[in-house]
Amino acid sequence: MTASKVLWKGVYPAATTQFAQDLSIDYDATQGVQSALVKDGVDGLILLGTCGENNSLESDEKRKVLAAGVEAVGGKVPLVAGVSEMTTARAIEYARDAEKIGVDALMLLPAMVYVPTTEELQAHLRAVAEATSLPIMLYNNPPAYRVNVDFATLEALRDVPNLVAIKESAPDTRRITDVINRFGDRYTVMAGLDDVALEGLLLGASGWVSGLTSAFPEESVRLVAAVNEGRLDEARAIYRWFMPLLHLDAEHDLVQSIKLAEQIMGRGSERVRMPRLPLTGQRRADVIAWVEECAATRPTLKPAVAA
Repeated sequence: MTASKVLWKGVYPAATTQFAQDLSIDYDATQGVQSALVKDGVDGLILLGTCGENNSLESDEKRKVLAAGVEAVGGKVPLVAGVSEMTTARAIEYARDAEKIGVDALMLLPAMVYVPTTEELQAHLRAVAEATSLPIMLYNNPPAYRVNVDFATLEALRDVPNLVAIKESAPDTRRITDVINRFGDRYTVMAGLDDVALEGLLLGASGWVSGLTSAFPEESVRLVAAVNEGRLDEARAIYRWFMPLLHLDAEHDLVQSIKLAEQIMGRGSERVRMPRLPLTGQRRADVIAWVEECAATRPTLKPAVAA
C-alpha cells in the first residue's frame, strides 16, 4: 500500500467494470477508469462492489479484474475488493485469492440471496475474516441486501481483529452516531450512501465510499476536503449542486445510472450485463438531463490546502 494514503480515509469510489460491445470484460478500459480516478485525487478504490457488478461476473473474471487493478494502480492508493458470494465457502476462497493477488483490504457482504438469521450472519462474517489476514470493512446496506449488520453482530465480532471498519449505507444517519457511541473507535465508520454522505461525514465518518464520484471525482474529493478543513459553506455548496445525482445512488438502478453518467462525462461506457439493462425512456432522459445540468453548473473549486 502507498505510504501517502491511509485505509478508510477520504473518498473511495466504487469503480465500475467496463464491458466491450459483446459484454466481455474490457480490462484495458477498466484499468483506464481506475487510473483516471486515481489521477483525479481519490484516496482509494473499491473494486468489484455493487457498481463493479460483482455478481454479474464469473469467478475467473473477478480474479482477473482484481489482478488488472493491482497492475494499474496498486501501490498508488489502497485497493479494496468486494466479497459478494452465494456461499460462505466461495467467499472464503475468493477472499484468500484476493489476498494472494495483492489487494490491500476487503469489503465483506452477507451471503447473497439467502437472508440469514443473526447467528448465521455472524458465522459467515467470522468465517471469512478468519480465512484472511487482510483488514476488512463490513458492508451494511439493509435496503439493497435485506440484511442488517445489527449491533448484536458488531458486538459478537469484537474479538475478530481484522474486522476493522463498517461501510454504513443505512439511510438513517442516526446509525452512525449509535455505532460510534456503542463501539467507540473499535470500528471505523465510512459513509456509504451518496445522498447522506455529508451528514455522515459531519457525524464522524472517516471517509466516503461513493458511487457518483466515478462521474465527478474532483468535486467529490473537494467535498470531503472542505469538510476536513472546516470549510462547511463550501461543502454545503458542492453537496447541494451534486444532490440531484447523489439521489441516484439510493435507487435500484444505480449501476446503470452511474455508468450512464460516466459515459456522458467521457469517463466510461454505460454497458451493463444482464439482468441489468441500460436505462431507457423517461428514466434515461431524466438522468441525462441531471448529469448535463451538473456538468454545466460545476462549482468553481478552490485549491486544496496543503497539509
